[in-house]
Amino acid sequence: MPNTSQVISCKAAICWGAGKPVTVEEIQVDPPKATEVRVKMLCASLCHTDISSIQGFPYINFPLALGHEGVGVVESVGDQVRNLKEGDVVIPTYIGECQECENCVSGKTNLCLTYPIRLTGLLPDNTSRISIRGQRLHHVLSCATWSEYMVSDANYTLKVDPTIDPAHASFISCGFSTGYGAAWKEAKVESGSSVAVFGLGAVGLGAISGAKMLGATKIIGIDKNEMKREKGEAFGMTDFIKAGDSAKSVSELVKEMSGGMGLDYSFECSGVAPLLTESVEATKVGTGKTIAIGTGTEPIIPFGLTSIMYGRTLKGSVFGGLKAISDLSIVANKCQKEEFPLQELFTHEVPLTDINKAFELLKKPNCVKVVIKMSH
Repeated sequence: MPNTSQVISCKAAICWGAGKPVTVEEIQVDPPKATEVRVKMLCASLCHTDISSIQGFPYINFPLALGHEGVGVVESVGDQVRNLKEGDVVIPTYIGECQECENCVSGKTNLCLTYPIRLTGLLPDNTSRISIRGQRLHHVLSCATWSEYMVSDANYTLKVDPTIDPAHASFISCGFSTGYGAAWKEAKVESGSSVAVFGLGAVGLGAISGAKMLGATKIIGIDKNEMKREKGEAFGMTDFIKAGDSAKSVSELVKEMSGGMGLDYSFECSGVAPLLTESVEATKVGTGKTIAIGTGTEPIIPFGLTSIMYGRTLKGSVFGGLKAISDLSIVANKCQKEEFPLQELFTHEVPLTDINKAFELLKKPNCVKVVIKMSH
């Protein structure tokens, strides 16, 4: 039995300020409090949100223990935790699901009021179990997966099948599931419909996968990287537009491929500011629906108002509208059954000690997801 009162020293990826370099340093991880679990991380992965975090967006406090995608094993539990035990394989979430608050019972949103997004970078009691040389560390939202050990509130932690592929479990803890959920829960894509997906990273490929499973018959993927064509096709994309190859706007090209009408649904997954207007313009007048998923580092961006004045809808989304227990467990089950070609996402792997190499790999045209392996 592990000694639950023991402080653990381990390696973690740390950022000391916006724009400052990422360093791998020794940190201290305190035992879990009553409603918390301490997790030994098996592996993690790199998401574009991590890059935004290093740049100080959104509302990030420093110093910061990085990472929010990952999978691990529960090392110890607080005395009030009933749904998890030592040895359970878990993935962290950055929203919870109490199943009792106004939002949870509404059936309209996944944004739980009892266990909301932790924009302070602290645990629900506004403290942290992780520190470096006596100084408190903050999380990326509610977890710090680029650490050999971390502490998470049990209400932000989902148990998964222990035989799940660790890398695939890491992918569904944020990126892929966010896209998949956006098609499933936010847009509620209808069978026989048409879809555009802007940005074919893990989020965009998840949106393609969700649209395909829901029966969309035309799925257009848009990316400036030609190498994403093959990835998109693996997940169900039917057509591809290489952004930047034409003097025409992307929305014009989409309309040309859809008889001039535009499409039923659009998913903006890139976070590139001008593409938000383009993604709305690519949908049908009166009925088109766009889900904004991608986030850049600009809190305010220009937007073409006329694009929504003609009856189109633009909706924001957090975690693709997925509820952290009831919906994410379904995605995890599909992952376990290999219903998604998640091996197509896994393009590179680095040890935690080479974390800066991961950022360089992400710039390569053949990179989709970088898996971060722990040294223990």
